[in-house]
Amino acid sequence: MDAEERVELAVELLAHVEADELPLSDVVDRIETVTTNPTLTRDILDAAELRGVIDREGGTIRTRRGGTYVRFEEQVVRREGEFDCRRCGASISTGHFVRFETGELGPFGSSCIRKVLGRE
Repeated sequence: MDAEERVELAVELLAHVEADELPLSDVVDRIETVTTNPTLTRDILDAAELRGVIDREGGTIRTRRGGTYVRFEEQVVRREGEFDCRRCGASISTGHFVRFETGELGPFGSSCIRKVLGRE
């Protein structure tokens, strides 16, 4: 996946965050499931702000797209196999993958998928 694809996938992930407001550290935690490159992380935040997905105010990020939550039944796919969670690095036998229009993000364990999507 190239840098442009990572930016698109991360912006779409941010567009589906289920919280109205998050600390920047929580947003970066989600972005790190796509990239850990600090320059690319800044590019993602800039792109999300330019597209009206988020507003940045100091260390707080406000989401601007209500109602675009991930539908677990339709957008989260479970696969059996040997995986490492993209968020915490744990070995998992059931991977949860989120299908976005721009691509697929995962695998995640059952608790990490909820954290990435803002359900915990």
